[in-house]
Amino acid sequence: MGIVTKSFGSGEVIIREGEAGTSFFKLNDGNVGVYSDYGVKDKEPFRVALLSKGDYFGEMAIIESDKRSATIVAECSVKVTEIPKTDMNAYFEENPDEIYLFMKHLGNKVRQMISDYDEAKALLKSAQEEAASKKSLFSIFKKRINQYQPPETDIPEPDADYFRRELEKITDEGSGRIKSYAKGDVIYKPGDKDNCMFIVRGGTVSLTDKDNSSKDLTEVSFFGEMGLIADESRTETATVTSDEAYVEIIYPDDLPVVFNACPIKINLILTYLSFRLRRLTIDFVDICKEITENYG
Repeated sequence: MGIVTKSFGSGEVIIREGEAGTSFFKLNDGNVGVYSDYGVKDKEPFRVALLSKGDYFGEMAIIESDKRSATIVAECSVKVTEIPKTDMNAYFEENPDEIYLFMKHLGNKVRQMISDYDEAKALLKSAQEEAASKKSLFSIFKKRINQYQPPETDIPEPDADYFRRELEKITDEGSGRIKSYAKGDVIYKPGDKDNCMFIVRGGTVSLTDKDNSSKDLTEVSFFGEMGLIADESRTETATVTSDEAYVEIIYPDDLPVVFNACPIKINLILTYLSFRLRRLTIDFVDICKEITENYG
């Protein structure tokens, strides 16, 4: 098939929800709409988002080898680059700067979902406190449940063991920056701003959020990725809890180098981001359902 450039007229469907995904796209010109329930009998299509030049779409089905989760429709005359799954590595080899842009694209989606999730949590808390006076707000979230409803999938969510097994297959991981830490060392704290992400390569690191809730990360776990791809300040404290820990640090400039030596590591980072987005989506929908079922 190969990497090709295609044109679509206004109203044409580029990909359809529920179909098997074999490629993803970069929007070179024009705008496309992301729709839920597009063309479904007895259902009104709901436009989830409007994408513009430079945006990617269709990548979730490729990364997770799953079905399309939305329908993409040309809102005007558009031009796209279609990249088959089998040619993804070749595309990034020819366009190394796109690796970081592609990750930032996923990061923006994660950031938006975090914002929506936090908003839903705040509304749930408010509803629990003042249920009678908050019913008028619930319709907002009822409309948004379908927007973020994740597709059914049998694909297991990757964990630290999965990433460790995959990395053990590699003989050359590329140029990694491994730093050793002692017990009690703080890798970063809230307010820190450094454009890098981390991979636990040995030992244990604990992440503590503003509510003092902690999560232990073991070998091999990814963390701090929003600092790399979304230019965000840290919102958690990352502390070493084992006697010693070895942590790999990845900066934007490292991505082409790592990809050239070890494409699978970049693919694992993309897999992690994709499933983080899926997990946030599921958690968001659960909160919306609780709001609508108990207070709607």
